[in-house]
Amino acid sequence: MKINDPQILAEVTAAFQAYEVALGDNDIAALDALFWRSDHTLRYGVGENLYGFDAIARFRRERPGGSPPRTLANTVITSFGADMATANTEFQRIGGGRIGRQSQTWARMPEGWRIVAAHVSLMGDGA
Repeated sequence: MKINDPQILAEVTAAFQAYEVALGDNDIAALDALFWRSDHTLRYGVGENLYGFDAIARFRRERPGGSPPRTLANTVITSFGADMATANTEFQRIGGGRIGRQSQTWARMPEGWRIVAAHVSLMGDGA
């Protein structure tokens, strides 16, 4: 298995960047397109555990205003062979003090790179 093949890294990085643009624009159709349409897909959020594509899509549709604007730091994308990769990043919401973390597992599907698992959390406030 080849780790961090430059071509695969470029593909996953482009998919990750497309996700970030869609998140910032609250482009629900684009966000939905980047998740694997499967009951096996999951997303653990800051305040919710979502099992299956339908639950994730419903959360996006019902979330008022989308995700708050944010900046990213310390993004690490690693590919494992030609069909699997992880993307991990820290984020800070604009105007917010807490650091967040986002982890995504990406898999190459017949329709392209898709998120098959995601986790979003916020660091403690230090209290």
